[in-house]
Amino acid sequence: MSVPRFWRKQTNRYNLIGTKCETCGTYYFPPRTLCPKCRREGKIVDYKFKGTGKIVTFSVVRTASDKFDLQTPFVVAIIELDEGTRLTAPVICSDINEVYIGMRVKSTFRKISADGDSGIIVYGTKFIRE
Repeated sequence: MSVPRFWRKQTNRYNLIGTKCETCGTYYFPPRTLCPKCRREGKIVDYKFKGTGKIVTFSVVRTASDKFDLQTPFVVAIIELDEGTRLTAPVICSDINEVYIGMRVKSTFRKISADGDSGIIVYGTKFIRE
């Protein structure tokens, strides 16, 4: 993702803002400007997701790049939000063995990474047990 696009889409990522097609009722994250089901007939509107859902599948990352090495092991999961759309996000837990498929989770705003000691700090959405 380009740097300008990263900053332009920041609000959507930080607040879990996607879109909803009012014609067919389908939700999208990241946001879309056109419903692939309804095409031009669809009416797309902004939608703020509740931020709750369940884990569909997950993976435990035990070896990561230098930027995330101090966080290992950590869990990355595909989360199905209650509205039906899915997204990939880290899951925070005290014990990685606690995570299971079907576990209810809710979104939380956390630090993702930092560019050195005095560089840019990147924040975003992670999930915790509901």
